[in-house]
Amino acid sequence: MLLSVLQANAVVLDVEANLRTIEDAASRAADAGAHLLLTPELFPVGYAPLRVRDELDHASLPAIRERLAQIARRNRIALVYSLPAEAAGGSGGGVEAAGTQSWHISATLVDAAGTELLRYAKVHLFGDEERKAFVAAAQPPAVVDFNGVRTSLLICYDIEFPEAARAAAGRGAELLLVPTALSAGYEAVPQVLIRARALESQLNVAYANHCGSEDAYTFGGGSVVAGPDGGLLAEAGDAPELLFAEVGSDAVRAARDDVPYLRERRPDLYREWEAGMAPETGRPGDSTP
Repeated sequence: MLLSVLQANAVVLDVEANLRTIEDAASRAADAGAHLLLTPELFPVGYAPLRVRDELDHASLPAIRERLAQIARRNRIALVYSLPAEAAGGSGGGVEAAGTQSWHISATLVDAAGTELLRYAKVHLFGDEERKAFVAAAQPPAVVDFNGVRTSLLICYDIEFPEAARAAAGRGAELLLVPTALSAGYEAVPQVLIRARALESQLNVAYANHCGSEDAYTFGGGSVVAGPDGGLLAEAGDAPELLFAEVGSDAVRAARDDVPYLRERRPDLYREWEAGMAPETGRPGDSTP
């Protein structure tokens, strides 16, 4: 399967401009034969958590989702996009600006007909602004069959935790699609951690970042696609770019047969280890907090 990854600069709260960027990328990716386009975190509205919370008309979100589905249909290409999503029964971030409703950061996979196949809400929020603007989710990543490849979603900071990628792999994922908004200065994340997540869970990981400046944030780009051996299949610099990479199940199966990390895990033992760990605030061996 040919995968495309958009790295671009969004305009905060200029939905029209951002949708034009996605449409252009979808057209170019489809013309190149790609089956799916992955876009960065919160790209349709731009990455500025507090402004998105306070200034975005949240009633417009269903219409934005429909326009993204139309882009997929028009270009006959599947699409992963990221938007705020209502947090059912949530409390905390977003309450002040959006009535009584709280919001997650979500990612959605729609197929080439615009039909939603998968939606995921971010579990690990990064930084004060995200924690003020949004609430953390708790549901594990689900997995769907897309073009014969078992596919799942994480968002940005989630992929920096091995447990999150392993939760998807344990549910059968062979491809992880990760919209992100990684600031400049954290280049070790795509260069080291993304490759490590791919290698240790033996799956393909695609990571789509912003580039340039959006309000107070400067993004370093560096979007990557890593294979199940930890090798780079595609890599961007710090400018707008459309990446392409072939991904599939065969390399995943071969890696898992060669070194069976998933089969040879000992989760019961790990739980025993964690139960015996000292609290973070104490020293090893301390019996009091």
